[in-house]
Amino acid sequence: MSQAAARHLLVDTEEQCLALKAEIEAGKDFAEVAQAHSNCPSKMQGGDLGTFGRGQMVPEFDEVVFSAELNQVQGPVKTQFGYHLLEVTSRS
Repeated sequence: MSQAAARHLLVDTEEQCLALKAEIEAGKDFAEVAQAHSNCPSKMQGGDLGTFGRGQMVPEFDEVVFSAELNQVQGPVKTQFGYHLLEVTSRS
């Protein structure tokens, strides 16, 4: 079974998500941005979600995590929870 490790941040609007993505792409640390702005409890770990298998996350999230380039910020990804930025840190 495929496994992936990823980190993310979750915000309410696409505009906020895009603004945070621009900050990260300009050199800000993903974990620091997640800690400061994410609505998810994972923000306490810099957005780190640990390792999980396909089907353990919502479909929109899974689709990106199991197909995206490693170590590149993806998003905004819209789910029922809001807008995410994702970074896949490993996959096997």
